[in-house]
Amino acid sequence: MHIEQLKLTNYRNYETLDITFDDKINVIIGENAQGKTNLMEAIYVLSFTRSHRTMREKELIRWDSDYATIEGRITKRNQSIPLQISISPKGKKAKVNHLEQHRLSDYIGAVNVVMFAPEDLTIVKGAPQIRRRFMDMELGQIQPTYIYHLSQYQKILKQRNHLLKQLQRRSSADETMLDVLTDQLVEHASFLLERRFVYLDLLRKWAGPIHEGISRNLENLEIQYDATIKVSEEADKEKIATIYQDSFKDVREKEIERGTTLIGPHRDDLIFLVNGKDVQTYGSQGQQRTTALSIKLAEIELIYQEVGEYPILLLDDVLSELDDYRQSHLLNTIQGKVQTFVSTTNVDGIHHETLKNAELFYVHQGVATNKEDS
Repeated sequence: MHIEQLKLTNYRNYETLDITFDDKINVIIGENAQGKTNLMEAIYVLSFTRSHRTMREKELIRWDSDYATIEGRITKRNQSIPLQISISPKGKKAKVNHLEQHRLSDYIGAVNVVMFAPEDLTIVKGAPQIRRRFMDMELGQIQPTYIYHLSQYQKILKQRNHLLKQLQRRSSADETMLDVLTDQLVEHASFLLERRFVYLDLLRKWAGPIHEGISRNLENLEIQYDATIKVSEEADKEKIATIYQDSFKDVREKEIERGTTLIGPHRDDLIFLVNGKDVQTYGSQGQQRTTALSIKLAEIELIYQEVGEYPILLLDDVLSELDDYRQSHLLNTIQGKVQTFVSTTNVDGIHHETLKNAELFYVHQGVATNKEDS
């Protein structure tokens, strides 16, 4: 799949933009704070309906404007499909082929995107919630029902935590309601955990060999799931639900005492091991970067396996973060098969055959122009 055309209205620092792209490599060049990352972010939002940079959606709307729209025309399975995301203070609307989707989870998956940015190194060395978000976002675009269960889980979790706070303060003695909310939480938690186990199995299949190749067969990458319950990754949804129920009974008094939900997918984590050692704690910066790169390249192959087409790849100011060898490995891997967007302040330091035939765009103060027009 690839994106043919992108139109922006009142998005970030773009008043209007109407641009067509090459189906192979597109390089977005510009100084900092001119709009390179905003353009990349717009493509990301077109896929996920949300930004990777902010939770405050009003920041996506241009200053002094009431709304923002992102329109994209994508080619998927040899069909040209228009997509649209509208953002206003009232919320978001998403359209596929001019038809509004009743739920955003119905929209996600319309176009698949993998982004690799400098902050993605935090997948390896950052806090657990970053790794959970990585799993949730990537899983959601290959299995949209996951997003539905995740949103339901988060909604019930909020209600359950509120009740636990009341029980902690003894302002409520309704433990029957706690049982009801626990049953509802377990239903969605068991779905999420089972899907994460399946996803992780696929990720391992691709990430291990890729990491081995980048490290010249010197390093072995393992990915472990660190769950808050004792459960086998081979367990089915029903078995997981049973273990959750038993575990919630065991921690019931402790949860009331602390006023919060202590177990569940919202507290789980991923552990990356390189040659048997936790790369977050003991890995060098080079090992951490290789691990992050391996995961992102694995994501491309995983989506291809699950969806049948390669996703669009966004490399937002990341090539300068990689040494020449990792840079070459990345560009060799994607060459000719993945539509790629590269943002950079200049191309002088990037020496690779892939970029010689790239379409170049120059961004200055919220205006993007093709090389031929500049």
